[in-house]
Amino acid sequence: MLNIKAWLWTLGCWSAISFLVCVVWGLVTPEALHMHQVLESVLPGFRWLSLGSVLLGFIESFLYGAYAGLLFVPLHNFFWRRWGASDGGPESAR
Repeated sequence: MLNIKAWLWTLGCWSAISFLVCVVWGLVTPEALHMHQVLESVLPGFRWLSLGSVLLGFIESFLYGAYAGLLFVPLHNFFWRRWGASDGGPESAR
């Protein structure tokens, strides 16, 4: 069984940090290698490159990751209760 709070924060932070890595990548590489078009199409309101836009993209990225955790954990736990504990694995021996 997974803890929803831990996964929500883990995936939210992972997404936000990944966004920052993409922004830094865009600042240090030639324009042909930039990801700004993808970021602009995936993150509503994000435009390359202003402080307010980066802050908005950071928040939106965190929320996308948190949303993924919010869906993934209950689904995982549902299927784990249904099939996982009875498959003969180490947890079913307890």
